[in-house]
Amino acid sequence: MQVNDVELTISAVSPAQYPDTNLGEVAFVGRSNVGKSSLINTLLQRNKMARTSSTPGKTQTLNFYLLNQELYFVDVPGFGYAKVSKKARAEFAAMIEEYLQTRRQLGGVVQLVDARHEPTDLDISMYEYLRYYEVPVLVVGTKIDKVKKSQWNKSESIHRKGLGLQPGDDWVPFSATNKVGQDAVWEWIDQHATGGNHRGL
Repeated sequence: MQVNDVELTISAVSPAQYPDTNLGEVAFVGRSNVGKSSLINTLLQRNKMARTSSTPGKTQTLNFYLLNQELYFVDVPGFGYAKVSKKARAEFAAMIEEYLQTRRQLGGVVQLVDARHEPTDLDISMYEYLRYYEVPVLVVGTKIDKVKKSQWNKSESIHRKGLGLQPGDDWVPFSATNKVGQDAVWEWIDQHATGGNHRGL
């Protein structure tokens, strides 16, 4: 998709604040500092549209970005932020779960994992959660430019085994530095941009 127009329309914390449209939505989830904002900015072809920060837990709302008046990207708060209070983590978790379980416009989720390391327990839990609720999911291995090209297949194999991906499940290596994987991510988004295609919503 050529993104000609994009705007942050709402930062929501409850369903009452979600956009009241029938447009499809694709959500982005991942641990704090895994490169979620960098991926979104790369896809949007904007340098600073999605907020990037070195502070874990900086994003505390569901940020809805409207693309070309036809599709929403939803930036979900990062998980695993140790410096955030337990109460705040519980509130974020409830907010995320409510969105993922009930939003009929949600067409799929892009889950980010760090290609340099094995998936964490939190990564595994999130993936299993999405599969349990039958949400289409694309796993993106970020920071692949920091992995030797000869080790890319090994990185994918480690994540497929660790997360429990099936042979037909999608895993894409990505780098915000050299744009590797950008087209593959967009191809998956284009196929899942229509909301309500899972869980019978």
